[in-house]
Amino acid sequence: MDRLKVGILFGGRSEEHPVSVKSAQEIARNLDLEKYEPFYIGITKSGAWTLCDGPGADWEHGSCRPAVLSPDSSVHGLLVQEQGRYEVIRLDVVLPVLHGTLGEDGAIQGLLELSGIPYVGCDIQSSALCMDKSLAYLVAGSAGIATPNFWTVTADEIIDPDRLTYPVFVKPARSGSSFGVTKVSRKEELSSAVESARQYDSKVLIEEAVVGSEIGCAILGNELDLIAGEVDQIVLSHGFFRIHQEDTPEIGSDNSAVIVPADIPAESRLLVQETAKAVYRALGCRGLSRVDLFLKDDGEVVLNEVNTLPGMTSYSRYPRMMAAAGMPLAEVIDRTVSLALAGKRR
Repeated sequence: MDRLKVGILFGGRSEEHPVSVKSAQEIARNLDLEKYEPFYIGITKSGAWTLCDGPGADWEHGSCRPAVLSPDSSVHGLLVQEQGRYEVIRLDVVLPVLHGTLGEDGAIQGLLELSGIPYVGCDIQSSALCMDKSLAYLVAGSAGIATPNFWTVTADEIIDPDRLTYPVFVKPARSGSSFGVTKVSRKEELSSAVESARQYDSKVLIEEAVVGSEIGCAILGNELDLIAGEVDQIVLSHGFFRIHQEDTPEIGSDNSAVIVPADIPAESRLLVQETAKAVYRALGCRGLSRVDLFLKDDGEVVLNEVNTLPGMTSYSRYPRMMAAAGMPLAEVIDRTVSLALAGKRR
């Protein structure tokens, strides 16, 4: 039986480039080479596309060739430059391992739609919706899901600090991880926090702090047929959770630990999983996503954010939650690829 030709996109121009490379390395370690023939497409920080040997630490310095995904659906794959000519490599499916801007915001999904190649993960609409936290809150709220109280600040807009109840979190509305996020405890800190967030996005989100445990739930599937991974919990010693901000995340964080399974009652665990599924459906997600939530002391579950292409590194939350539920990363890859192919056939 012929192996499926899988294009694996990694790197990219966002601030999460290094995380994407690490995610791709973990995917490569867990990819079943009897089933799949991988084609690693690395995107440099400057935006150059190359077909390379793999996502190693020095991938850019290996035997890379210029390559692009063709938007022509009759090509259905890669155009690879070879001695002044272009070789065509037809792909069966694409696995985007891109995080943040231009990876989770619908941009790469738009190119993949034009290409006609089935791809893993959310479509253009749900990717863009989940990337913009303020829009995600509006849609989730209309579906009856609790969200934090929030305000949006557009470019050059000035917000009156006296109208807010502190503490608040100030963050880029459309960015990944915790880049540009600040906890503001006093009104005097607000202006500098907004400027910090604007380094990553012209649209800034201000949220009232939710008092409760930070909880996550990995979801896999399409529409009504969803699988929830084990629930995890973030335990802080001080400050707030700064994912991917550590110098050496592989050996842990200086202020937080992630517990899987979460140390919460069984009924709360079920409520978190059902709420995560409801969020996933309301926002139109498909394939996979990590839904981050707050569990308040009174048992209420509040949406935090949705990551449509969550990290897949050795220390990332999504694969750890799925593994705790009995699904190792190799099986997650198999299932998401199958979902992508089944979705395209419909």
